[in-house]
Amino acid sequence: MKAREKEYKFIYTVLLIIFLSFLAYPIVSLLAKSFQGIDGFTLHNYSEVLKNEGFVIALKNSIVVSLSAAACSLGLGFLLAYTLNFTNVWPWLKKTISMIASMPMLLPTITYGFAIIYSFGKQGLLTKLAGFQFFNVYGFGGILMGYIIYTLPTSFLLLNNAMKQIDKKYLLVSRLMQDLALRSFFMTILRPLLATLATCLIQCFFLSFTDFGIPASVGGRYHVIASLLYSYMLGSIPDFVRGAVVAMMMLLPSILSIIIMQYLQRYQIRYQQVSETILKRNRLRDSLLGTLSSGICFALISVFAVIFILPFIRQWPYQISFSMEHIYAVFKDPQLLHVLKNTLLMAFGSAVLGTLFTYAAALISERSHIGKYKCKSLDALSLITNTIPGMVIGIAYLFIFSGTPLQNTMPLLIVCNVIHFFSTPYLMLKESLGKMNASFETTAKLMGDSCLQTIVRIITPNARYSLIEVFSYYFINSAVTVSAIIFIAGAHTMVITTKIKELQYLAKFNEVFVLSFVLFAVNLTVKYICARLARKGKQYE
Repeated sequence: MKAREKEYKFIYTVLLIIFLSFLAYPIVSLLAKSFQGIDGFTLHNYSEVLKNEGFVIALKNSIVVSLSAAACSLGLGFLLAYTLNFTNVWPWLKKTISMIASMPMLLPTITYGFAIIYSFGKQGLLTKLAGFQFFNVYGFGGILMGYIIYTLPTSFLLLNNAMKQIDKKYLLVSRLMQDLALRSFFMTILRPLLATLATCLIQCFFLSFTDFGIPASVGGRYHVIASLLYSYMLGSIPDFVRGAVVAMMMLLPSILSIIIMQYLQRYQIRYQQVSETILKRNRLRDSLLGTLSSGICFALISVFAVIFILPFIRQWPYQISFSMEHIYAVFKDPQLLHVLKNTLLMAFGSAVLGTLFTYAAALISERSHIGKYKCKSLDALSLITNTIPGMVIGIAYLFIFSGTPLQNTMPLLIVCNVIHFFSTPYLMLKESLGKMNASFETTAKLMGDSCLQTIVRIITPNARYSLIEVFSYYFINSAVTVSAIIFIAGAHTMVITTKIKELQYLAKFNEVFVLSFVLFAVNLTVKYICARLARKGKQYE
């Protein structure tokens, strides 16, 4: 057992060095940069930024639009999840709702803005069909819609997973006690979900508050803190010290969210056993919620329809005829093909390395006996990486790795993604490994297997389903991310999301939609293949 502990301690040391090198050191250096003055340490940078009217307005705008989007996403996500778990709508409709609600995750957020412009703008597809413009797409309205679309999948997945864990026999008990419908709803469904609802609201707010892609395309004159940070760092006249200050200010919601989510853990209700029961038939409820959920899904499809239509239109809105010229043009352009290859390489590399990295961390946490505090430290790192904005990580890397051999390289982009998206895959694998038989290692030791042989022969086959899910998660999120890598991708390592930002300035929207369409197709294919493999592998768990 001591030999096994040495091997696990070695793995833990390697993981710790990587976190210190690519998370702790960059963030601490960024903090030091924010206090840097001509004569050394100074608080003047912070006082100057806080007194700046533009920063105050951007911060206020970010809070208002993020809270609004989080509240809307929470309501919509709850409605969709409730329809799936507590109604008797058709099974095929439930599958369709689940699939469409997760669809926005397959596209980068910067594309959302262009989809909104070409759907609801003055010359937009939906504007043309309706005969009038619904709202001004630039500013608060466009950002709000984009944030709702962006955070809805997160809200839906969190609430849907939580509702699956509710013991439905309490619905029957409440019915037998002749509780009123409203009281029954509150006691058996809403009350067990209070902690999840609060966590969901915080997560959606945080995602909106730190997103750069949506305001980059539809922000207009409605400045938010993410766009302000971008202008400081990559504007016409960069101001790195102010950028460092704003980046550190963006960490304040991260710290607050960590404290709140830790506090909310004590209110989580866990059932000893989750039992199913036949839901009471209610045609009014099923018809109403089925219609509302279908309407939400239809609205999502309507917004993204332009991505699947415009690449095949000759020139919108002046020559509305079928054409493949935009598709051919992209695949004939060596620069755009290079960008596509970079994206696939980065996503695949991040998925492979990220899966190995998080698997090693989860093994330490759940299958080793190297010490309680060492395992807890990995849980803490998971919580930290979940709340640090991608833009902050990207700016920290920009400062630290400029002038080094890693500057603007593919390995740096891959490492950035592995650290940025560490939290969710780690928790997925941790849960999977925690459910396995605790005597696996003891039995393997008695048979003379080494630690590595035990992992390869016994643990890994039983974790196959979760490993495939983690690979899929890393691939898709790495392919669509923009907030972190926009600061560290160079001309030779440009990927689709950073290329879209460049094409925006050149007003080449046909190329934007073709690249978005290709990226969606790639992500959908990877998700489908991984889902098929995962279903085959689930029998081993």
